[in-house]
This record gives sequence, C-alpha cells and structure tokens, in this order.
Amino acid sequence: MPTSVHIPGYLLDAADRKARAIGISRNRLIVRALERELAPSAGWTPGFFETLSNVSPETANAVEELRAGIRKSRRSKQPVKL
Repeated sequence: MPTSVHIPGYLLDAADRKARAIGISRNRLIVRALERELAPSAGWTPGFFETLSNVSPETANAVEELRAGIRKSRRSKQPVKL
C-alpha cells in the first residue's frame, strides 16, 4: 500500500548510499529496517535481566564500588534509592 513519510535529507542520503552498497532499492531497505525494528526480537530477549542479575562476586563488588564512588561525588542531588 503506497504511503508518504517525511525522511530528513541526511537520512535519506544515507539510506540511498546503503541501498546502493548492498544492491537493493531504497524502498526495500526501508521495508527491511521496519520489519527488523517491529519484529518481536527487537526488544529485550527473554531472560535478559535475569542474566544480568547472575554476576560473579567480583563483578558485584566492582559495581558496588562504582556506585559508592558516584554517590560520594554527588553534590546537588540526594542519591536515588535503587
């Protein structure tokens, strides 16, 4: 179905260069980009946050040291409770 979309000039130029480089039309490139962005896998993968929470003790200690340094350096705002 034909439609009109405003695309800034710099972005349209970049899309044209990319389409030429990979040998497809600008339209096909835009359709592929939209399909990729709208695919269910475009968001966080299942288990992403659980994986982040399962870190080694060394990593957890390093993160806590970093957070402590940030809290100590704050001057204008109170630390946010996480």
